[in-house]
Amino acid sequence: MGLLGKVLRKSCGEFCGRKWNIQDAFTVAVFLGLHSLCAFAPFHFNWPAFWVAITLYVATGLGITLCYHRSLAHRSFKLPKWLEYFFAYCGILSLQGSPIEWVSTHRYHHQFTDTGKDPHSPIKGLWYSHMGWILNSRHRFEQHGGLKNVEDLRKQPFYRFLGRTNFLHPIALGGLLYVVGGFPFLVWGVGVRMVLVFHSTLLVNSIGHMWGKKAWNTGDMSRNNWWVALLALGEGWHNNHHAFEYSARHGLEWWQIDFTWYIIRFLQAIGAATNVKVPTEIQKQRKSFK
Repeated sequence: MGLLGKVLRKSCGEFCGRKWNIQDAFTVAVFLGLHSLCAFAPFHFNWPAFWVAITLYVATGLGITLCYHRSLAHRSFKLPKWLEYFFAYCGILSLQGSPIEWVSTHRYHHQFTDTGKDPHSPIKGLWYSHMGWILNSRHRFEQHGGLKNVEDLRKQPFYRFLGRTNFLHPIALGGLLYVVGGFPFLVWGVGVRMVLVFHSTLLVNSIGHMWGKKAWNTGDMSRNNWWVALLALGEGWHNNHHAFEYSARHGLEWWQIDFTWYIIRFLQAIGAATNVKVPTEIQKQRKSFK
């Protein structure tokens, strides 16, 4: 993040036994603001606002699961650049950070899974692995020496642009929703939708490493959890993912619902997604407990 990052991470005081900086304080304020906005949801409900929230939940959720995660972080399939950038832009509207920062954090997660160097390690507790790690930017960005593992993204001007302007796009979307549908659209299309997408993603980091079933011998704490998979568009089959992190498909069994995989499969069928990777039977046997 350069000079701006250094300024944002400058210490601004101590609270709850740790040092805080401007970026962390701002993150807390944003989280509190979004969750507070959700309190108005029952009083400002209408069906158009509800369907706007559902539509944006799917679109921005796929921006994270399909693009940030499976395409950019793991290169499990390829898309034409215009389509990759479209999904990446959907991801930026989730307010989960730029593709560069998100992918860097996730690659470090796989490199140091469930150890002290894991950016959201479950060994530090449920709260830390779910949300605490987001509120400690110094730990996230400095313990591994910065964004050294995403040179493939940093060399692309579009991703550098999103990195510099990532907060502006969700704000612009919020303004547009307010103009079109008033306060109900803002409450449901921004508050409710963002909070749900936030927590569905964060549940994979926390619950996905604590509760569920282990289908594969991965040597870590990853778990398959069906209800997290439903909320996170297929990401909850997390033990499957850690066993075969290169796989575009996370729900490896026919009954494991994986909405993101269905979209990738559709894109493959029409020729838009290529080099789609899934584990072979031999690769499955190597990871099997049997």
